[in-house]
Amino acid sequence: MGSFGRDEVFTKVEGPIIVGGGPSGIAVAACLKHDGIPSLVLERNDCIASLWQHKAYDCVKLHIPKELCELPLLGYPKRYPKYPTKSQFISYITSYADHFGIKPLFNQTVESAGFELERGVWRVKTQDGCYESRWLVVASGENAEPLVPKIPGTEVFEGTLVHASEYKNGDEFRGKKAVVIGCGNSGMEISLDLCNHDSIPFMVVRNSVHVLPRDMFGFSTFGLAMTLIKWLPIKLVDKVILSITNYILGDTEKFGLRRPKTGPLEMKMTTGRSPVLDVGTLSKVKTGNIKVVEQGVREITKKGVVFMDGQELECDCIVLATGYKSNVTSWLKVNAWAYIMKFY
Repeated sequence: MGSFGRDEVFTKVEGPIIVGGGPSGIAVAACLKHDGIPSLVLERNDCIASLWQHKAYDCVKLHIPKELCELPLLGYPKRYPKYPTKSQFISYITSYADHFGIKPLFNQTVESAGFELERGVWRVKTQDGCYESRWLVVASGENAEPLVPKIPGTEVFEGTLVHASEYKNGDEFRGKKAVVIGCGNSGMEISLDLCNHDSIPFMVVRNSVHVLPRDMFGFSTFGLAMTLIKWLPIKLVDKVILSITNYILGDTEKFGLRRPKTGPLEMKMTTGRSPVLDVGTLSKVKTGNIKVVEQGVREITKKGVVFMDGQELECDCIVLATGYKSNVTSWLKVNAWAYIMKFY
């Protein structure tokens, strides 16, 4: 973690310093500018919304209807569908930043940020400069870094091994056998994309998972849940959502997708784990086009994987759909956490 030297010169920023040029950071900067407040956005990559532009697979769409996840002050174009595509979202966020004149400093990786109690200012250091302000906005997101599990043998695998952040589409895997490790939204959708590109996907499902339909009787599942939770206890909302889900999708446990005992909304609120919103994967699982493996991977070999029960499976490629993690603790200094916790 970086430290501040006595001889370093800090540029004073009149408004907040915003770390992260994703949708949240850009939206905060836009709202501030709308109220006449300047800000400085520091983005470590070469563009805004870099997770979408550089790390999202081609077939991804928003899981939530556009009217429920539009940025403040400027909505999506009316011509956009209910669930915008990757390219449509990138176009929207780019136009949004242009509309409000938000111009981040790109290629600026924050090395350290700390609060100076005596002067009441935040001091932020990147590889190219030092900045200080009375306010700091952390908008680097929960998905800053790929979460790569330590599985023995990854270095000896002779096929293609990629994290979901490197996967674009199934073109190069046509006719090949693929193992997708992980069954969250990314794992499910990448398995479907591989199937649609005539690959033979095996989806590794180690833990229980809630699979919900993206829509229920013409209404988005997310929107319905958010409406019900205003009036009903969360456990009751979970029961309603799961009852409708069982009617629409059937018993997912028959196909190797065990449900957790805790309901999907309660689980999201208590653990942060999101349910999977099905966009067609389950139908391919039911037909056997996507094969579910109900155990973890013990090791990776030259030719494939070995599961926990010792069973071996040869494959041509492995996709690690194992999620992401925040990197805030690597650069936000200890004294800053102590300052922040005073408000909780």
